[in-house]
Amino acid sequence: MSIAQLVPANSGSALVPVLTGAVGSIEIYIAEVNRLPLLTQEQERALALRYRENNDLCAAQTLVMSHLRLVVSIARGYLGYGLPHADLIQEGNIGLMKAVKRFDPAVGVRLVSYAIHWIKAEIHEYIIKNWRMVKVATTKAQRKLFFNLRSHKNGNETLTSSQVASLAEKLNVKPEEVLEMESRMGGNDIALETPASGRDSDALAPVAYLSSDDNEPTRILEAQAADRLQSEGLTEALDKLDERSRRIIKARWLADDEAATLHTLAEEFGVSAERIRQIESAAMKKMKETLSAYQ
Repeated sequence: MSIAQLVPANSGSALVPVLTGAVGSIEIYIAEVNRLPLLTQEQERALALRYRENNDLCAAQTLVMSHLRLVVSIARGYLGYGLPHADLIQEGNIGLMKAVKRFDPAVGVRLVSYAIHWIKAEIHEYIIKNWRMVKVATTKAQRKLFFNLRSHKNGNETLTSSQVASLAEKLNVKPEEVLEMESRMGGNDIALETPASGRDSDALAPVAYLSSDDNEPTRILEAQAADRLQSEGLTEALDKLDERSRRIIKARWLADDEAATLHTLAEEFGVSAERIRQIESAAMKKMKETLSAYQ
C-alpha cells in the first residue's frame, strides 16, 4: 500500500491527503507526493473559502498537500547551486504554506499560479544565505542578476564581452555589475585551516595571516587591566599621598619632559637630596600597596 492516502476531514465530506509512515529518503518522498491527488478548480476554491472564512486547518492542509509536487518540480531547477535537494524542497514548502495562508480565491486565479512566486522567493532566500559564507547578493537587483547570470553561464567558462553586454542590457544593469557578480560567483571557498596532514603548509593557511594577536582574549584582558591600572589605579595612588610626596613622584616619574633630579627637588623643598630619596621611597611603597588591588 502506498503511504500517500486520503483520510476524512474533521468537517464535511472532503478528504485530506496525508503521508503515513516513515519517508526514509528524498526519492521516496518525491514518489509519494507525486501520488497525491490534484484538486479541481471548484474543490480548490471551496477549500480556500473554508480556510479564509472558518480558519479550517484541514482545508489548508489539503491545499498544501495537493501542491507539494509543484515545490519538488521548482526545487529541482536550483540543484546547480550545490545545496541539498531536500533542503531546497523544505524551503519551498515554507513558501507554499505562506501562499496558502495569503491566497484569496475571489481574485479568480488558481493557487498554483499564485504559489510559484512564494515558493521561488523562499528558495532564493535560502540559496543567498547559504551558498556562500559571505553574501554575494544583497539588493533586489543583485539577486535578480545572481540567478539570471547562473542560468546564462555555460559551465565554468568566463562570459565574453558580447555576452556581458547582452546580459547587462537584458537585465538593465551595468556591464561592470555583471563582471563583478561573475567574479563573486566564481570565487571558491577556502578553508581557514589546512588538514592535519598538511603541517608543512600550515603557515600558508589563511588562519596564519588573518588572525591577530591583538584580538586574543588574554591579550585583551591584559590591555584592559593595564589601562585601568594607568588611569584609575594611578589616580587613586597619587591621591593618597601628601602634597610634597605627590610633587616628588610626579617630578621624578610622571614628568612630560626631563625628570627632575634629587638635588633639584632638594633645593625646591630646602632639604637634603638624601631626604628627597627617602620621601620618594616611602611614597613609592605606599603607591605599590594601592596599585596591588588593580593587578
